Amino acid sequence: QVQLVESGGRLVQAGGSLRLSCAASGRTFSTYTMGWFRQAPGKEREFVAYISWSGGTTIYTDSVKGRFTISRDNAKNTVYLQMNSLKPEDTAIYYCARALYDSPRLSAYDYWGQGTQVTVSS
Repeated sequence: QVQLVESGGRLVQAGGSLRLSCAASGRTFSTYTMGWFRQAPGKEREFVAYISWSGGTTIYTDSVKGRFTISRDNAKNTVYLQMNSLKPEDTAIYYCARALYDSPRLSAYDYWGQGTQVTVSS
């Protein structure tokens, strides 16, 4: 079994930055693509970004391109989401997840963390 634990979410002013972390258990972490999703109140969970096992491929949803950066440190079993130029519409619970295959679809992910709250004030 794999366990994922997100951290780093907090209240931040618009235009500010945050770095989220996702710590993963398991010996096979480095062989899986990892993704970040978010869910705002009253909205469906949406894809944010994913990163391949080597870190060589990163994919972002259009709304965060140029502002967010996904990265990973396989030696630490950790994936990160650096969020810059934050906007109120970025407010959501952010989840990390392990992918069965490269995809922005929720159905491609088999393990999920509990989430961390990001609130961006205007």
